[in-house]
Amino acid sequence: MSNTSVTLPGAIAGDRAGQPATAARRRRVALSSLIGLLLPLAILGAWEIASHLHWVSKVFLPTPERTVASFFDLLFNEGFYFDLIASLSIVGQAFFYGTALGLLLGAGAGMSKVIERVFGPTLDGIRHIPPIAWLPLVVLWAGVGPLGKVIVISKVVFFPVFLNTLQGIRNVPQKYVDLAKVLTLTRWQFTRRIIIPGALPSILVGIRYGASLAWALVVVAEGLSGMKGIGFLIFRAQALLMTDQLLVCMVVIGVIGFLIDYGMRRLEGRLLRWKQGFEGH
Repeated sequence: MSNTSVTLPGAIAGDRAGQPATAARRRRVALSSLIGLLLPLAILGAWEIASHLHWVSKVFLPTPERTVASFFDLLFNEGFYFDLIASLSIVGQAFFYGTALGLLLGAGAGMSKVIERVFGPTLDGIRHIPPIAWLPLVVLWAGVGPLGKVIVISKVVFFPVFLNTLQGIRNVPQKYVDLAKVLTLTRWQFTRRIIIPGALPSILVGIRYGASLAWALVVVAEGLSGMKGIGFLIFRAQALLMTDQLLVCMVVIGVIGFLIDYGMRRLEGRLLRWKQGFEGH
């Protein structure tokens, strides 16, 4: 009796159809990556042309060469690192306090409607007052030192963490809550096995957003009320028409902001390894 296997025509057609789709997807990935690389080069080229053809005064747009030279001048300036550390210290403290309080109150409000009703209206009113509006008042209370900036930036970090924690808990599917009741889980088991895994994606989004906001706001806070920090350097450079140093500080801020967000995305990916989701075409 023959053991010859039969290959179905549909399977062959499916394999052949899948190969062009995979190749097309690889071409799209390669093309989008190439465009992503060429775009900053095109901006740099336009900058070079505009500065050398004097389309814009060098006072307002220095050449890339001058900006690179200013970057190395700043890099070997000891005072720059003191300013950078001062900014990072404020952001680190504000991020810690804002995140801790946001998680605590968000979890409490998410698990208890009583806590939400007690704190909700007050927090909602505070949330709609812009952080810059708080800065003059906090400076009056705490002075122009780091404490006032930490307070204002902590408030900015707090709300994304609080709201995403609250909504993450409330968005846990009811069927999982019902299952926990059937299994007669204790309150701790219910929190650890049902609430935390269900709410974690939303919580991490809030923490990541809060970290980005903290780094962005410290620049404004230091520029408006401070004598040190990366924000102070930017506002001083603007006042003295040191456009090359201003651009360098902007690049430094962008790079550090990217690294902060990258670190948060890595943490998110590590903590959510179990979660499978749509990643785009």
